[in-house]
Amino acid sequence: MRTARFTLDPAFTVGQVHPRLFGSFVEHLGRCVYTGIYEPTHPMADSEGLRTDVLNLVRELGVTTIRYPGGNFVSGYKWEDSVGPQAERPRRLDLAWHSTESNRFGLSEYIAFLKKLGPQAEPMMAVNLGTRGVAEALELQEYANHPSGTALSDLRAAHGDKEPFGIKLWCLGNEMDGPWQTGHKTAEEYGRIAAETARAMRQIDPSVELVACGSSSQSMPTFAEWEATVLQEAYELVDHISLHAYYEPVDGDLDSFLASAVDMESFIENVVATADHVGARLKSRKKINLSFDEWNVWYLSRWEEHARTIDQSDWPEAPRLLEDNYSVTDAVVFGSLLIALLRHADRVTVACLAQLVNVIAPIMTEPGGPAWRQTTFFPFAQASRHGRGEVLDVRVDSPTYATKKYGETDLLHATAVRAADGTVTVFAVNRSRTEPLPLEVALSGLGLTAVAEHSALADADPDARNTQDAPERVTPHPVEGTALRDGTLTAVLEPLSWNVIRLA
Repeated sequence: MRTARFTLDPAFTVGQVHPRLFGSFVEHLGRCVYTGIYEPTHPMADSEGLRTDVLNLVRELGVTTIRYPGGNFVSGYKWEDSVGPQAERPRRLDLAWHSTESNRFGLSEYIAFLKKLGPQAEPMMAVNLGTRGVAEALELQEYANHPSGTALSDLRAAHGDKEPFGIKLWCLGNEMDGPWQTGHKTAEEYGRIAAETARAMRQIDPSVELVACGSSSQSMPTFAEWEATVLQEAYELVDHISLHAYYEPVDGDLDSFLASAVDMESFIENVVATADHVGARLKSRKKINLSFDEWNVWYLSRWEEHARTIDQSDWPEAPRLLEDNYSVTDAVVFGSLLIALLRHADRVTVACLAQLVNVIAPIMTEPGGPAWRQTTFFPFAQASRHGRGEVLDVRVDSPTYATKKYGETDLLHATAVRAADGTVTVFAVNRSRTEPLPLEVALSGLGLTAVAEHSALADADPDARNTQDAPERVTPHPVEGTALRDGTLTAVLEPLSWNVIRLA
């Protein structure tokens, strides 16, 4: 195969990686919360009911910002149900996922969970703009953040949380463009309530950072028009516009599936163009950044098939929903999506992998049993660990392959991040399912002299996956033969592989 090439030069950069790019998402959906992060009867539960085995894996994953409590769930959420003595909290029907919510895990438990993860874990709280509005958002903000001396701040203290939660990052609703959303709105309706809510929240705290709902996917019939209308109302009042995207192979088309990041990059660039157009029209000097606060590989068609069989009279508590078991192929696509986010780090300043545990997640658990890493765990953990710093501009000269959905597509998808100490990490995916891909990288002015590590996630069986019975069937392995000589890096990328090459 023809060699793929690109050049790295410190004079050509994209932007600094914001730590929030490595965020995740905890929703009251299936077993993400109950028997996922929270299981008081588990042998490894701590005094607050949090599973310590899961806490350890989340720390290893390197997650920063964690979005909560939804998702579709938030559009029917009453935050008051989730505070105070657990035994007194009401049980409610959750329309989003046709479940019963016990509210045993709520706002205080969420903040305690973040504190257990460490100082890098930042809250990202969503407010309900589906069935509720401005007043309820302000009440939640006051309860969570006001120090003391008001009815709601003193109520928080009476509930055992004397210190305010200090939530700075807020989502103004969720997927309000979607007809499936409880309280679905038109762009005009949502833009108005988002602006009103943002204006009021800033009266309490001008420093809050606010995310307005963008389109639920690029394929929505209102895409771009929705963003333009919402931002016309709220441009000067919000900081981010959201994007959501999920990918799965359609009709067995694995070649297009492997190129899913083509769609993600297009989505990002189209939202940037739309936001900047609105800014220009408003003659604003402000730039709206992007919050890609839901992204993943998700076998959505399986959920849709399951949803058609739900017994409408049954409202189970924490049922097994959306528990996709990820293969090597899925992990390579997942890594490519991470590369797409890094390649746009100048404007994507928040991103949340949906979700964290059990539900389309990198971490799986069994009630009363073990927790283990899915194949997608490894690309995220490696990117979070080695993808901090400044993204270098990577423009590949690559052999291509034909896809039904995206036409001719590069076999190589890559980016590179330069850390503060001068080390550089190359993240690269070979999309070929059958052939190794030779790679040459010209290094200019970076002062690099050695290959510290080259690891790959690949397997002779592209369908290999980790399970409870074989939790380490798939792990990254070292790659031999990668070299740096006379300013040129040479490597061979295995077929269907996610690669991390660290240069010292």
